[in-house]
Amino acid sequence: MSYVETEHKGGTRFKLYPQLPSLDQQHEPETVWVSSPAGSLMPGPADHRMYVIDPVGKEKAYGYYPGPAGSTFHYRPPWPGQILEMAYPDPDGHFDHLDVDTFQFQQAHAFGSIRFTMDIWERYFERPLEWHFQDYYDQLEILFLRGLDNAFAGFGSVEIGSYTSKKTGGFVEFGLSFDILSHELGHLIIYNEIGLPGTVEVDGEYFGFHESAADMVALISLLHFDSATVGLLENSRGNLYSYNRLNRFGEVSDNYQLRSAANDKTLYDFADGWTYEHNLSQVMTGALFDTWVDIFHENLLDAGLISQSLEDLSDRMEGDPDYEAVIQPLFDAAYAENPGGFADALIASRDYMGFALAAIWERLTIETLDYADVYETFIEVDQDMTRGRYSRIIHTNMRRRGIGIIKAGPRLTPPDEKSHAFSDRTATPMGACDCCRPGLPYSIRRELARNS
Repeated sequence: MSYVETEHKGGTRFKLYPQLPSLDQQHEPETVWVSSPAGSLMPGPADHRMYVIDPVGKEKAYGYYPGPAGSTFHYRPPWPGQILEMAYPDPDGHFDHLDVDTFQFQQAHAFGSIRFTMDIWERYFERPLEWHFQDYYDQLEILFLRGLDNAFAGFGSVEIGSYTSKKTGGFVEFGLSFDILSHELGHLIIYNEIGLPGTVEVDGEYFGFHESAADMVALISLLHFDSATVGLLENSRGNLYSYNRLNRFGEVSDNYQLRSAANDKTLYDFADGWTYEHNLSQVMTGALFDTWVDIFHENLLDAGLISQSLEDLSDRMEGDPDYEAVIQPLFDAAYAENPGGFADALIASRDYMGFALAAIWERLTIETLDYADVYETFIEVDQDMTRGRYSRIIHTNMRRRGIGIIKAGPRLTPPDEKSHAFSDRTATPMGACDCCRPGLPYSIRRELARNS
C-alpha cells in the first residue's frame, strides 16, 4: 500500500534519500516521481526552472565582496568556469539509474529533492511558485561548493556544502540531505511570498519566522515519502512526541540534529533579546508542531482509533518527565489495531498544515510581520478552511509559547555568516525594479508586474 501521492504519471523518476544515508533508520534511497515530463529534463539535471552544476575551482560563496578602490563587487550566478561531468538521464529520460557513490548521483539528488519539494508546495499553494529573482534569472542555479560548512539559498542560487562532525569526525555531503535541500527551497518560497529584509525595516521576529517556515517546508515535505511515513509510524506508533524522524530534522548523524521540532522554547526565553534566528525560530516551530500533533490526535479520535481518555491524558502530561513511560504503551496498543488508519490520519493532518501554512504565508506582509501576526492569521485561515474547528488548539499552543502575549527582545549582536535570512548572499542587485523590490509580497508584486 502506498500512503502518499508521490507518482506523477508521465513524470521523471529520481532516487532520493528522505534522510541522510548514514543514519541507521535510512538504508536505500526511495524512488519518487517529479512532475517534469519524462524526457524533458536535460543533463545536469536541468529544466526551465532550475539547473545543477558541480563547479571546478569555485572557492567562495556568492555574495557581496570588496572590489578595487573601495568599490563593492556582487558575485552572483551564473558560474562561468569549468564544471564536473553532469548527470545524464537514461534513454527513457529518468535519473534513477545513477550509482549512489558518484558525484552525478549527488547532482541528481539535489535537483530531485528541490523539484520534489516544489511540486509538493505548488499543490499546497494551488498555483505555480515563482522566484523572487525572476526579473534577473529564469532558472535557479543549484551548485556544489564542497567544503562549505553550510548550505545557502541566495539570489538566484542554492549553494550546497558539506559538514564534518566535531563529535564523530564523519563527513556528510549536504547534497544527500533532503531535509537541508528542502529547507533551502523553503527560504526561497518565503523570499518570494513575503519579501526580503534590507530596504524594508522589519521586526526582529521576522528572522525567527523565516527559519521556522523553512523548517516546516522540510518537515511537511518529508512526509511525502512512503518510507518516511511508514518508518515514522512504525517507530513512534503514532506518539509523535517520541524521539523520531518527524521531530528531528536537519540530521547529520544518528544522535545529532540541527534543530528539534518538539522543544520547550517560549518567547519568555528571549524576552531580554536573542542572537541567532535558528534559536528564536524554535518558538514558532514548536507551536506549529504541537498544533500539528494535536490535529493528528483529533483525526485519530474522530476515526475511533484512540480514546478520549488517551487524548486527554496525552494533553495533560505533555512536558511531564513520565510522559513516554505512561503514554507510549497506550499508543502501541492503539496503533497495532489499525496501522493504516493511523497513516490516513497523519496524512490528513500533514495536508491540513500544508494548505494552512501556504494560505498564511500568502496573507502576511513583511512590514508588519511578527509572531503575533502569524498567530492571528492562522486563526483567520482556520476559520476559512474549517469554520474554526481547530481555533482552540491554535490558541492554546500559541499562547503556551508566549505568542500574542509578549515579544522577543532586540537582536543582541549583528548577524554573522550563520544568518540565512539577512546576508549579502540574499541581497538584491542594485537598481532592482519595483516589481521585485524586497519587501513587497507576492500578491502586490504580481499586480505591479502585470501593470508594468
